[in-house]
Amino acid sequence: MDSLNPDTSFKDWIASDLRFYREREGLSLPQLGEVMGAAKATVSNLEHARDGWNLNEDQAEKLDAFLGLNHHFRRLVRYARTAHDPDWFAEYAMHEAKALVIRSFRLSYCPGIFQTPEYARALLREAGLEKDVEAAVESRLKRQEVLTRENPPYVWVVMDEDVLHRQVGDREVFRAQLAKLHEVATLPNVTIRIVPKSAGFYLGLDGSFNTLAMPKGELVFVEAPGGGRLIQDSAEVRDFGVRWDLIGACALPWDVTLALLAQAMERFS
Repeated sequence: MDSLNPDTSFKDWIASDLRFYREREGLSLPQLGEVMGAAKATVSNLEHARDGWNLNEDQAEKLDAFLGLNHHFRRLVRYARTAHDPDWFAEYAMHEAKALVIRSFRLSYCPGIFQTPEYARALLREAGLEKDVEAAVESRLKRQEVLTRENPPYVWVVMDEDVLHRQVGDREVFRAQLAKLHEVATLPNVTIRIVPKSAGFYLGLDGSFNTLAMPKGELVFVEAPGGGRLIQDSAEVRDFGVRWDLIGACALPWDVTLALLAQAMERFS
């Protein structure tokens, strides 16, 4: 419990308050579980803010009614769904490893799941935000194991054409990254498409996002400077599904994208 930080994470705030009120009322884990309509293990996982465990609105309302908290937990759950989370990536990587389908729109740079070590290292160093660059590179390479796991996910990536022109690292590093994109684009479970400059304005210009189809439901992750946001609300997830379709309508076909990648590699030879 000492690792929880309620000042920076809504999930930790919920976990900390859940334990505080349980102990204040002198309730055991099973007793609070009865109040919430949940198992003892669920309460324990929520109190420790374990990955993959989130308090839902029904449980929150039962807690608020029992404890007389004037919708305290319900508000926390609601704001947690829309909050900026500095530690979003750890939860994202956990879900990504189990996803059935990964859809990613990238506006500015190559998706981490396709990055070469040299490109990732150059990107992180130029950004200057990582204290341990090598650990961050290793984490990105670890994510790529999802592409070759047993029963790998279908991976659909749409990228703005600027990604093929925005050099990261020296010419050799960038050409190797373009070659990696061309290579993975030929995998049977991977499709990469480019939105060309000729598309002009399109919906994706306001930012990158990832959608994960999980065994139960879908999740959307939206990045932002210094953090990101996990979206689980079904209505907002549907909105991002529409956004994905509209962006995809502006993208080049797969075979034309492969040719464009090959041309980009030639430019950096």
